[in-house]
This record gives sequence, C-alpha cells and structure tokens, in this order.
Amino acid sequence: MNFLKISDGVLYMLIASFCFALMGVFVKLLSDSFGVLEITFFRNIFGVALIGATLFSMPLRNKGGKIGLLFFRGIVGFLALLAWFYNIAHIPLADAMTFSRTAPIFTAVIAFFALNERLSKKGWAAIFVGFAGVVFIMKPSGLSLKITDMMGLFSGIGAALAYTSVRELKKYYDTRTIVLFFMSAGTVCPILMILADKLLNVNFFSDFFGDISMPKGVDWLYITCMGVFATIAQIFMTRAYGAAKAGIVSAVSYADIVFSVAFGMIIWTSFPDLFGLFGIMLVILSGILVAKEKI
Repeated sequence: MNFLKISDGVLYMLIASFCFALMGVFVKLLSDSFGVLEITFFRNIFGVALIGATLFSMPLRNKGGKIGLLFFRGIVGFLALLAWFYNIAHIPLADAMTFSRTAPIFTAVIAFFALNERLSKKGWAAIFVGFAGVVFIMKPSGLSLKITDMMGLFSGIGAALAYTSVRELKKYYDTRTIVLFFMSAGTVCPILMILADKLLNVNFFSDFFGDISMPKGVDWLYITCMGVFATIAQIFMTRAYGAAKAGIVSAVSYADIVFSVAFGMIIWTSFPDLFGLFGIMLVILSGILVAKEKI
C-alpha cells in the first residue's frame, strides 16, 4: 500500500512538473507580444476566478489573525512570480525554471535562521552545491551581475519567503484563502503599477516590464492555456503532497527543469551551454539532497 501511495505521489508530481513547464512555454510565447506585468495579471486573474467559483459550494473556514503575514505572503509571492516571468521572457526557459527551483534551497536557509529548524552537515553541503550550481548558470563577470541574474535569485528567495510564511499561515487560514490573497495581489498590483505609470507619466514600470496591449486572435488561446496548465499543475502538486512523503515529492518536482530543457530544444532550438548544464545538474542534485532531509 505504501508503495502504491509513493507511486501515485510521484506520478502526480510528474504531471504537475510537466504542466508547470508547459505554463512556462506559454508565458514565453506571450512575452513576444505582451509585457510581463500584463502576463502576470492574466495568469492570476484566471486563478482568482477559479477559486472564487469554489466559494459558493465550500465557504472559507478561517480562524483569523496574522493578517500582516497574509499580505506579506501575497505581495512577496507576486513579486517572485513577476521576477520569474521576467526571466522566462528574457533568458532560456530551462535557466529561468532552474532559478525558480532554488526556492527549496533558500527555504532551508530561511527556516534555519528564522524558525530555528535543524539543518545537518549534509543539508549545508547540499545548499553549498546548489549555490555553486547557480554560479555556473549565472557565469558572473567579476562582481557584476546581469539583471536576469538578480531577477533569478529573487524569484528563488521571494518564493522561499512566501513558502516559509505559508507554514505559519496554515494554522490560521484556509489554504484557499492563502492562495486567493496571493493571486489577488498578482491581479491588483499589476493594475496599480500600470496606473501609476500612466497617471504620473513616468513609464517606470512599463519601461522595465513592458507596456500593455489588447490580446487578439491566438493570444487568447495562449492566455487560456497558460491559466489551464498552471491550474492543473497546482491541483496535481497538491495531490502529490497528499499521496507521498514531502521529501520524495520535492525531489521529483525537479523534473520540471528537465521538461523545460526539452521544450526549449523543441520550440526555440536552445540548449544550455556546458557551464549552464552543469549548473542545472548541481541545482537539481542540491534540491534532491535538501528534499531527503524531509523524508
């Protein structure tokens, strides 16, 4: 029975990883015509509508409290997603996915310092391997980092901060409330940022994240596919963690990097160079070793 549960969890996470990679594909396709803020808005409004529809059949059950932490999770999660989408638009999909998958590594570090969670020598060694992998992917020139490198690091650190806050928020709020706040922030904040640009006539956010335009034709198909695959990925990821141990599922989740490499080769004929490929392998190895700490 335990074997069957583990097998189900692995299968669910493989499906989730495949769908996350597909979501990244459609984000990259949309980035040819739209700014990152607009793509982030469409990604989140789809989720808000979906979760909102569930409220009619299953009302939220919240204990309440920690409202500040709830807002923190929403804002930081949105910024991490924005940084991830920015990188998907500007660098190979596999590299962008790998940066975002450093979140478990940063989560372990944050949990050690903020939550006093024990981390073994093997855990610290795994984190060192992960950071070495990131360096190989970035290939920094001296002490300078490219904007995509900084965005990549923040996508991992921001996601780690968001995940860490969820551990505390689960004691007070329905899971749907936490996700709804995150997706609401991802819907409202892009609108506010765009309005700020227009009203103040500064074009700060639009110059950096791209301007807005009205979707047409095939754009709607890409937007729908992005939302559908993101939603399917979330559903199967949740099922995976309910069907197998967290450490096993977390290790399997790195399959989304492999899928992203494959999609990059098929669609954009792009493949990481030797340094980048070695870095990706180190990050995957690091993530698996960190996940083993949870088994």
